[in-house]
Amino acid sequence: MRSVLAPCKINLGLHVLRKRPDGFRDIDTVFLRIPWCDEISYEPLAGGERVMSNSDPALPTDERNLCMAAAIGLADSLGVTQGFRLHLEKRVPYGAGLGSGSSDAAAALMMLAEEWGAAAPGRRAHEADLHAIAAALGSDVPFFLGSAAARGTGRGERLEPVDWQCPYPLVVAVPEVHVPTGPAYALVEPRSEGRADIVKVVASNDLDRWRAELVNDFQEPIIRAFPAVGAALQALWDAGAGYAAMSGSGAAVFGVFESAGAARGAAEALGLAGCRTWSEA
Repeated sequence: MRSVLAPCKINLGLHVLRKRPDGFRDIDTVFLRIPWCDEISYEPLAGGERVMSNSDPALPTDERNLCMAAAIGLADSLGVTQGFRLHLEKRVPYGAGLGSGSSDAAAALMMLAEEWGAAAPGRRAHEADLHAIAAALGSDVPFFLGSAAARGTGRGERLEPVDWQCPYPLVVAVPEVHVPTGPAYALVEPRSEGRADIVKVVASNDLDRWRAELVNDFQEPIIRAFPAVGAALQALWDAGAGYAAMSGSGAAVFGVFESAGAARGAAEALGLAGCRTWSEA
């Protein structure tokens, strides 16, 4: 059996720019991978049976699960007929704007491409093939195949690596609410004019500039619709965050702190308030 970790992400700024003919929206954001991780395990099975299990029984185990969809899509593209078993140990909240399902799919793709690509002479999974499978699975999936920070445009699948690491301790908190992505987009009025350059703002490491210019277009309408998200965000500010915002379309919020002690205190306070929390401090 082999296992890999699947780290999630936060969005530093998220602009919804315009509606597209295909029904999606063009966005502009900076994705940052963080080490709050699920774990995916794989073992080959004799015969052609393809099965999956989850630590969370609420999650599907067929192709509705992106992990299983990724595995089946890759197997079919490579002509792999051997059976397999996947197990997902789910630790990161899903439906929270952290991309954990997308990360699970990407981690499965990379692990299985290595397993299956190395196992059969003349059969290789090229980077472009993986990216195509990833993009078909979901807009966030391609990000998890590449660099730890990247600008995402288009639906989020067009990626430009960003040479940047967050210099501040991070805290992520997820209140006990679920924000559906489709309805969340319906709450946002797209705007392309007069937008700040997200990469330049992020790379400045200037928290005054972050507070003034780093905006997630989903944040205000989601807070109005889901007060628990606003309460968690305010708790981060009250705990001394130098900057705090929502990730993706919610419900996760994050804060950056100027000391590890402040970050630990904030994570403890949010945990006591009923949020699931992660901190690198």
